[in-house]
Amino acid sequence: MEIYLDNSATTRPTGSVIRALTRALESDYYNPSSLYAPALGVEKQLDACRDRIRAELHLSDAAVIFTSGGTEANNLALTGTLGVSRAPLRVAVSAGEHPSVYDAALSLMQGGACECAVLPLNAGGTVDIDAVRSELKKGLTLLSVMQVNNETGAKNDIAEISRLAREICPACRLHVDGVQGFMREDFDLRLADMYTLSGHKIHAPKGVGALVVRRGLRLKSAHVGGGQENALRSGTENTPGILALSQAIDDMRALPLRREHMLKLKLLLARELAARIPEATVNGPAPEDGACNILNVSLPPVRGETILHALEAQGVLVSTGSACSAKKQKLSRVLTSMGVPARRAECALRFSLSPYNTEEEILRAAQIIQEQYAVLSKFQRR
Repeated sequence: MEIYLDNSATTRPTGSVIRALTRALESDYYNPSSLYAPALGVEKQLDACRDRIRAELHLSDAAVIFTSGGTEANNLALTGTLGVSRAPLRVAVSAGEHPSVYDAALSLMQGGACECAVLPLNAGGTVDIDAVRSELKKGLTLLSVMQVNNETGAKNDIAEISRLAREICPACRLHVDGVQGFMREDFDLRLADMYTLSGHKIHAPKGVGALVVRRGLRLKSAHVGGGQENALRSGTENTPGILALSQAIDDMRALPLRREHMLKLKLLLARELAARIPEATVNGPAPEDGACNILNVSLPPVRGETILHALEAQGVLVSTGSACSAKKQKLSRVLTSMGVPARRAECALRFSLSPYNTEEEILRAAQIIQEQYAVLSKFQRR
């Protein structure tokens, strides 16, 4: 039996999502920019997906710009903002941001497009609020802070960050990367100016996401072409992906207690690991304080990559951190920024749950982890 606990990397599309994708390929294949009735019907379905997203973010008049995923949406938030802003251009991002924000911001700085400040994290993995306040006082063009950290599940206090931005630097745009939060943690877009989501994190297929933008906010397009998506993302829309995303949102809505279910399983896993492996140490917020579905635990002295492959052999699939950086063979920037010692950071595993995981899977996974740890911990490095 495979026990999949790497849902922050990607999720398995549900049966209904696969059926929606198939219908789109077989029947709703029309270009939504065409003028005949079947194409207009597809366009209406795309608009219905936009409405579903707006409803989830509690802002009915926001613009929903469909993209190829979270990376493109995050890039558009940064470059699109700088492209319509006046100098001096200053950007601030947290040290815990996904590479599609963190590396993008540093690249823009190195290319001379802007100044960039990196905001430190506290020991719990959230951005330091005093550092946010300090940078806002210096003046910012854009502040980008993620809703939920993809490695530790730490939840930034977006409400407080939003309050500070409006009070200290009203001209600053606030972008929130919600890829790991959308439909797993509630969010109100009235707190921010832009919000990123990605379909394959909520059981839709890969290759579809969105940047959601408050009404009236100007951005510079990164594409030149046919003017689709309010002229911000030219190119024929990925209609199969968008219609599948729409179905995935419906599927998640059909699970009104999904957050409570995932949190229950996460707390169960944390308790089981603590009871079975006294050396286990949680990285990031206390399990009850973080996101409902992400738990980061170090199991010293066993390296994370070593036990990952041992667990894989037993059918348990987990991660050592961000899937986007997993093959780079280096310590997690996020854990290092939190002050986690190197020896502990290299022993970290990330468990990320979905609404479809079960208590039986969690208990079985904990047992297998205990068994593999008992074997591997005997071969401690000197």
